[in-house]
Amino acid sequence: MAIYGPLHLVMCLYIPVSYAGLITFAQSNAGLDFFPDRTAGVMKRFTALSIGFIIYFQALLSIGNPGTAPKIRIQGRTPFAAICFVAFLFWSWNFLRLPQDNASRDHPIDGLLSAASVQHDAWLRQASASKTLHECAEEYRRRYKRHPPPGFDAWYRYATERSSVVIDDFDNLMHDLQLFWAIKPAEIRKRTHEAFGDWNEVAKLSIRSGKAEIGPDVKPTHRWMLDGVIAMMNNYIGEIPDMDLGFNINDEPRIAIPYHDLQKLLKDSTSTEPSKGVLINEFSKDRASSWNYSTISQSDGPPTPFTDQSFLPSFHTYGSVSCPPSSPARRSRLWDTRTLCTACTAPHSTSIFLSNWTLSASPCHQPDLAHLHGFYLSPAAFKPSHTLYPIFSQSKAAGYADIRYPSPWNYIDKAIYAPSPNASLPSHDPPFSQKNATLFWRGATSEGLSRFGEWRGMARQRLVHLANNASASSRFPILLPSLLNLSPRTKNRGTKKESSYTVHTIPTSLLPTLGLNITSIHLVSKIDRCWDSDCPHQALEFGLSEPSDFQSHWQYKYLIDLDGAGFSGRFIPFLQSRSLPFKVAGVFREWWDGRVTAWKHFVPVDVRLHGLWSTLAFFHGVNGVVGKGVGGMKGREEEGERIAEEGREWVGKVMRKEDMEVYFYRLLLEWGRLTDDRREELGWVG
Repeated sequence: MAIYGPLHLVMCLYIPVSYAGLITFAQSNAGLDFFPDRTAGVMKRFTALSIGFIIYFQALLSIGNPGTAPKIRIQGRTPFAAICFVAFLFWSWNFLRLPQDNASRDHPIDGLLSAASVQHDAWLRQASASKTLHECAEEYRRRYKRHPPPGFDAWYRYATERSSVVIDDFDNLMHDLQLFWAIKPAEIRKRTHEAFGDWNEVAKLSIRSGKAEIGPDVKPTHRWMLDGVIAMMNNYIGEIPDMDLGFNINDEPRIAIPYHDLQKLLKDSTSTEPSKGVLINEFSKDRASSWNYSTISQSDGPPTPFTDQSFLPSFHTYGSVSCPPSSPARRSRLWDTRTLCTACTAPHSTSIFLSNWTLSASPCHQPDLAHLHGFYLSPAAFKPSHTLYPIFSQSKAAGYADIRYPSPWNYIDKAIYAPSPNASLPSHDPPFSQKNATLFWRGATSEGLSRFGEWRGMARQRLVHLANNASASSRFPILLPSLLNLSPRTKNRGTKKESSYTVHTIPTSLLPTLGLNITSIHLVSKIDRCWDSDCPHQALEFGLSEPSDFQSHWQYKYLIDLDGAGFSGRFIPFLQSRSLPFKVAGVFREWWDGRVTAWKHFVPVDVRLHGLWSTLAFFHGVNGVVGKGVGGMKGREEEGERIAEEGREWVGKVMRKEDMEVYFYRLLLEWGRLTDDRREELGWVG
């Protein structure tokens, strides 16, 4: 019996069908690009199929004309084309078989947990390597290419006496100050003076001869902020040179430098070199007079360097101006706010989980951020500038040039972790295993002001909607075990070693079946920061809950935290508790950024919230079976408890009040040198 007729017919059918399957798979999953290798995998299979097609027909043509009856039959020596065909079928059975809908053999969070431990260990080694003052000074010179500032030895003693774990890594601080090396000290002092004022909403703090004095234009509602700053420096203020400081009393950051101006400042700041002569280990004696108002003419500068941009979209005018012109944030406008921008999430994600906390703050690859946070949609109190002014802020968005300092909110305990020792009270903080298995949040609509429906994009309102108001027809992505490849004895267990994980898009109505209806997420008291019909519309959409005592948070296993108009003051107390903090990677970053590690000390969640249910499912587990071939998953509560305990222990070492003092002390010494007319000659050499 001839082999070529049937073989040729099968191949002619097999190859087009395979091509069609690959194309259909790619098209049907175009919006679910959660696994970075999905597109690459399709292209590899497409290429391999084409090679197999060419090999088969080349072999066939080498034997004879496929349009005529073959002369060589299966008896005797096996034809070369038949061998190619059989080998091709065996190979394609495994290689060309398409993956299940975005499947992964191991759960991505397992890899993120391992990577976080490695990242933290590496950071700690370089942050606390120095054991002596000499080693610390040498490490400073290696990192920052200049000598430490005057008073460095006193700072080192202060830090070591308070058991500061972080002794070498102050990269955040130095990054915030870098641009000011491009500006002459006299100009920095002049701009500081220009920024003061009630309308500018920049408060003045003067330091003279070891004493601090608050300026006259501080609003009574914000007096606590300056009182907290003074309290933070009380133990070392005698070591700080005379200076004036301008503190942003708003939550929102202020200084956004356009890209080309920023590049020039960076170039000029790195071209300054310290003196090669004898260094002076003390600040100038006549500094007080250089800060005197009478020596600086108000007419030398504008009446105000800021413009009022409150209630206006800020992403394209300020939030992304520091990005390269070729970046997606500068060249793209996304109008479809209902569709997840997977190109925006891919650079900082693994599957649907946030994997790069630092990169997730950058607006440059995320044009959709314009529609995802109140600060970018409609900030409530926003007076920015495109010129580099020395403004000290409690937090800032990526791309802004404010100078971060430890927040007085946390230093003076405006939000404090103070659980009751009485186990019968709701304010008690029990062990993780004894807590209520609930994802808990209470908060206000404080991100920004809504007048024309902006609230629909704000992260806090989107979270409340996701937890309580998603329609029965809405769907969400979730990573679950796939049982298609399991043996019968493991199908009901979904064990890690023998299952694969698949991103499924399922209706919200199945949340109770999954066992994920464990949220208590509500807005409290009243709808704030709204105009006109947006107030009643939000009240109707969300409803309102009564405020809860802050100490009652500790009874819940999972605490989710979001930024408001600025940083969240609750995150440090959450870390101090025995609960597991979920931190939504919104917009703002604080002084401690880098000290705690995502997936090691807290659980990060993308601001789009598309991975929230999958993250909760990993720790809490999934009950029941949803659809054919999809199984339950035992919760990894031991991992959740480990993260909660390691975060609790670590924050007690690197984010104490003493650590805030050490950071601010170092910041003021650096700022003292930057504003000294002899700054190139100043330095501690030991």
